[in-house]
Amino acid sequence: MKKLLFSLLYMLSPLAIFAQDKGIDEKINDAFMPVAVAWEELILTSIPIAGYDIPIVLILLVGGATFFTIYFKVPSITKFPTAINTVRGRYVDIEKHGVDKLYDNDEALAEEDIQDTIRDESAHGEVSHFQALATAVSGTVGLGNIAGVAIAIGLGGPGATFWMIICGLLGMSTKFVECTLGVKYRDVGKDGTIFGGPMYYLSKGLQARGLVGLGKVLAIIFAVLCVGASFGGGNAFQSNQATVQLSSLLGLQGGATGVIIGTCLAILVGIVIIGGIKRIAKITEKVVPFMAGIYVVAALIIIFANFNYIDDAFGLIVEGAFTPMAGLGGIIGVIIVGFQRAAFSNEAGAGSAAIAHSAVRTQYPASEGVVALLEPFIDTVVICTMTALVIIFFNIDGANMQSIFTYGAGDTSNVILNATGDKIGGVDLTSEAFDSVIPGFSYVLTIAIVLFAFSTMISWSYYGLQSWKFLFGRGKTADLAYKILFLLFIIIGAAATLDAVVKFSDAMILALVFPNMLGLLLLFPRVREEMKRYLKAISIKREAIQEGAEDVTKHM
Repeated sequence: MKKLLFSLLYMLSPLAIFAQDKGIDEKINDAFMPVAVAWEELILTSIPIAGYDIPIVLILLVGGATFFTIYFKVPSITKFPTAINTVRGRYVDIEKHGVDKLYDNDEALAEEDIQDTIRDESAHGEVSHFQALATAVSGTVGLGNIAGVAIAIGLGGPGATFWMIICGLLGMSTKFVECTLGVKYRDVGKDGTIFGGPMYYLSKGLQARGLVGLGKVLAIIFAVLCVGASFGGGNAFQSNQATVQLSSLLGLQGGATGVIIGTCLAILVGIVIIGGIKRIAKITEKVVPFMAGIYVVAALIIIFANFNYIDDAFGLIVEGAFTPMAGLGGIIGVIIVGFQRAAFSNEAGAGSAAIAHSAVRTQYPASEGVVALLEPFIDTVVICTMTALVIIFFNIDGANMQSIFTYGAGDTSNVILNATGDKIGGVDLTSEAFDSVIPGFSYVLTIAIVLFAFSTMISWSYYGLQSWKFLFGRGKTADLAYKILFLLFIIIGAAATLDAVVKFSDAMILALVFPNMLGLLLLFPRVREEMKRYLKAISIKREAIQEGAEDVTKHM
């Protein structure tokens, strides 16, 4: 393992030396931009509907989520209490009641702990539902909430927030479906290691329906795209925004800044994913939720400090949702911006969350599905909305509602111009908004951003690696090849512009929707069966408790 780590350092160190070439960042960006533009144009291919050009992927994402919401009777509301009770551990002993009546085959996990899965390492055995949710939320709450929301508001105006919330609510249904399937069709290796995610429920699930060929094709397509998504949204975007914030705070400039910072980040991530030094990952797992808590508290402080403007802010959000800013392409443009940013933030419909949730210990797949539907609610409906309010407050100055920057003034370059004509956007805009009320918070935010980026890159390296294993096998050489490519994209993301990175990252995350959503639409009846089984198990438990209470009463 030490040899592998030294090999990594040997390969990456010349980049830091080569970075002395003043224009290396620009050269990397110039080479990366055409790829990003071409890929974005392909994934966002549109069809004309009622005079509007609507991306096919948006139709699939929204249409599928709406269908699941209706079919499962609005699980974001009807299953919310069950989700809360499951997370609270109310049904922790549910495996003891009625399992033999519901399952005629052995679908339980082995008694031993499952190794090499994303979990709370301090816990004994496999993760509980609460631990799974906490881990997943700490992984999704990050730069999508900080930088992504700023991009959405800058380009689409406050109205984009409305459509982000709608996407979050609809995404709760999609997350419920995909994570239930992720647990149901997961694969257990000979050593007890869990392998799960869309690759497995597409291949195994569709095979069970007699669609062997289609299942294999969709699984391979998803795995290839997931590897690309790990390089883009789970990697390049994170290193890009961490680099932007560090450069801004430290006053670093020059054509080599991105490569130098990116190389440092790559080495640190490499120490964890190649060197196997788990202590750093353990510390990060504890610190990141803490930093997320600080971020939420700071946002609440700003919201309460500007409480007089709360009605103005929500007024702008609702009004902007249906009367969008000029030049954005009308209401469809605002919807597209809102849904793109929400999908990037909570990943509902992309299927990536199912990879992590598959490792949860339970005999009832639907139990993890209902827990997973809480993620888009926490991530998008709550935290993204809080960030949006902070930015809108920042741009309100009494009667002048556009004092810092002009909503919708950005274009396809994903940046916004402030009053002096300087480019702001992404993490810079959010940082300025927090600093305007809590002076010096940008330093805390910088630490949070680096930690969020670091933890997200580690998590996505796991997602990408699982997909890579599905494609190329589970050997050490294949693993090392993926990890080296992953680390190189950290440097590319740090050196490229926000525009190029956003185009590539958005397109990679949204591309996952095509194979994943098609599979979900073919397999959703299995989710209904699993939900019935889980609810039946809950009913059996309640009956057992009630009978026990009656027996106690008889002997009183």
